[in-house]
Amino acid sequence: MHSIDFYREEFLTYLNSEIETKEPKNLYAPITYILGLGGKRLRPVLTLMSTDIFNGSYKDAFNAALAVEVFHNFSLVHDDIMDAAPLRRGKITVHEKWDINTGILSGDAMLIKAYQLFENYPPQVFRSLAELFSETALKVCEGQQYDIDFESREDVTIPEYLKMIEYKTAVLIAAALKMGAVVANASDEEKDAIYSFGLNLGLAFQLQDDYLDAFGNPDTFGKQVGGDIIENKKTFLYLKALEMGSEKQRKELIDLYSIEPKNPIEKINTIKEIFIKSGSAEITKKEILRYSKNAFQVLESLSISQQKKELLRFFGESLMVREV
Repeated sequence: MHSIDFYREEFLTYLNSEIETKEPKNLYAPITYILGLGGKRLRPVLTLMSTDIFNGSYKDAFNAALAVEVFHNFSLVHDDIMDAAPLRRGKITVHEKWDINTGILSGDAMLIKAYQLFENYPPQVFRSLAELFSETALKVCEGQQYDIDFESREDVTIPEYLKMIEYKTAVLIAAALKMGAVVANASDEEKDAIYSFGLNLGLAFQLQDDYLDAFGNPDTFGKQVGGDIIENKKTFLYLKALEMGSEKQRKELIDLYSIEPKNPIEKINTIKEIFIKSGSAEITKKEILRYSKNAFQVLESLSISQQKKELLRFFGESLMVREV
């Protein structure tokens, strides 16, 4: 087994060798641009690592890992268009740098390219990867639609929210791990277990992202703290505060989520106070811990060496250890 940084560097070398700007340039230049914006490359690293864990060669998983990364970035291009976002990873977004039509078309080409990468595998592996990818991609789209629908709904439930973040975020992390197991010809039980590990880890990661959006350190979080509050997003914190808060707290929270003040600092601070006093903040931290523990319990059930378990545990813990 290798270090996480090793897998990342190996993937980046492969990515740079495979992605090129060809004709027509206005179709492919945006693809090269978005794939070159950086990021942690978490998902492709998981695919390479998983292949090694189940006694395959990580090099055999390069195409599957690239498919995961291309699809992830395709979703970001289209998400940025839907959100009218000006920046992605601190750089101008594709639709702002070019235009909306180019962003849509280049995104479509990325989705097709992701499927095309599976053609490099033998028929049975290709079929397994394509079926997993199709199921995952559709769930990601469903999760995005749920997220959009929730913006105009006042009756979002916690189970609905958890389903949304599972589909929008967690399933791609789970699928990235399972793809590595597929390439390595792991057993069905091992494939299902590593998927469950990724799913629980993805849910913990997204809930922690919700928590850090409100309570994170602005110097280390990497995004604007309070962004979800400013956008009136119905996160787990918000929904739990409605469920657990007093009548006065619930009314104040609903009222505050119906306004967009010019100076949002007071709104952010008031809502954070409601999150704390209602018990929502503490419950959210407990749920993050619960999903993390679920992931690591699944990990212990795998019939792999302790060294391999430790590497996966280290990866999981590195996702969870972000300063608040």
